[in-house]
Amino acid sequence: MRFLSFALALGCVLAFPVLAQGKLVYEGEEAAALRCSNTLALTAVALSRAGLIDEVEKEVMLGITVLILERHVRGSWAQKKRALEVMRNRRSIPDTLADYHRNAARCLRQFPIN
Repeated sequence: MRFLSFALALGCVLAFPVLAQGKLVYEGEEAAALRCSNTLALTAVALSRAGLIDEVEKEVMLGITVLILERHVRGSWAQKKRALEVMRNRRSIPDTLADYHRNAARCLRQFPIN
């Protein structure tokens, strides 16, 4: 259940890691993977809270976000979590939900998990 607890802490991001004073800075494909992960995680929680999906569906979506992070983003879990927090703090909830509507299918094609 390590992935689920991490997934619940998801929030947001930057891209391609470059070390700057011990911190990773993400850009390019990795930044896009972080943004997709943030979008899926936030949407899963929002839909669940609104009663539009059940707990199992929410856990599946959160699991997908973790797999995207594991397979498409470098760095430790702590670094990835910090990047997600940065993203969450930079993007509004309405903007993130709009990203989901526009980009969810593309995210899953661009960042396969199987």
